[in-house]
Amino acid sequence: MERLGEVVLLLVLMTNFAVLVTDRLSACIRIMAVQGVLLAALPLASGAPFGFHIGLLTFGTIAIKVIVLPRVLMWAIREAAVRRELEPAIGPIASVVLGLAAVGVAFGVATRLPEAAGHAAGLVPVSLASLMMGLLVLTTRRKALSLVIGYLMLENGIYVFGLTLAGDIPRLVELGVLLDVFVGVFIMGLVVFQINRELETQDSRRLTELRD
Repeated sequence: MERLGEVVLLLVLMTNFAVLVTDRLSACIRIMAVQGVLLAALPLASGAPFGFHIGLLTFGTIAIKVIVLPRVLMWAIREAAVRRELEPAIGPIASVVLGLAAVGVAFGVATRLPEAAGHAAGLVPVSLASLMMGLLVLTTRRKALSLVIGYLMLENGIYVFGLTLAGDIPRLVELGVLLDVFVGVFIMGLVVFQINRELETQDSRRLTELRD
């Protein structure tokens, strides 16, 4: 079962890299939905016994990350009439190189953290790598919807790290985190639509043109 958990964590990293090399926003959203399925399966794949607590977390993750959020983002794409990231700050090859560097740094840092011992040995570096890759998307993409994708990658990294403490965190706190993500992305979708209507573009660099 531990080996299955490692495979799922590897697939989570691969979906992060897929986002880095993809410029089609709809494809990025689908990739994040696949990552949501992987994250939902991760507790069980890591050997956690299935019970009410794990079941609630698993089904809550599927409902929000796999069903609700992708539909909200697809709606935002249709309303904003945007399909791809046209002018990323760096190309796909440079993004992959920086992503690999992030993975290397994450595993190097994880070896120095006490939380990385035992069953959490794979969770901690993957969570740190996801956080850094999310920051990479946030800093190198310019479309507002791409920034939402980066935010989701950041949150997924936090989610993975939270699994290291799954036995200590009350279920209401975990569900509260999922609810915060849903509300945050829903508001972002509305903001993206408003930006596109006011500026007729999703280029985040033009936000300085907004006035009261």
